[in-house]
Amino acid sequence: MLEILSLIRSDGDPRWCRSVPNWDRGPWLETLLGYRRARGNARPRIISSHLPVQLFPKAFFGSKAKVIYTVRDPKDVLVSLFHFARIF
Repeated sequence: MLEILSLIRSDGDPRWCRSVPNWDRGPWLETLLGYRRARGNARPRIISSHLPVQLFPKAFFGSKAKVIYTVRDPKDVLVSLFHFARIF
């Protein structure tokens, strides 16, 4: 999803996506470093988060921000975890 949003933001030009790491393009809001990077990024910002929407500030819902909410199938998560855990 981050790659798609990055391409949309750069009008389909992949040079920005190839030259800037994904943690700089869409930093994680939950970490202090990610929060600082997000505040420093040019608008429109791409921000990643695992937080439930209920924990976002109330001012967020009154803003013009757009949200893309991605949910994985629980079975897919368990199968992925199983194969990842087998490696270790």
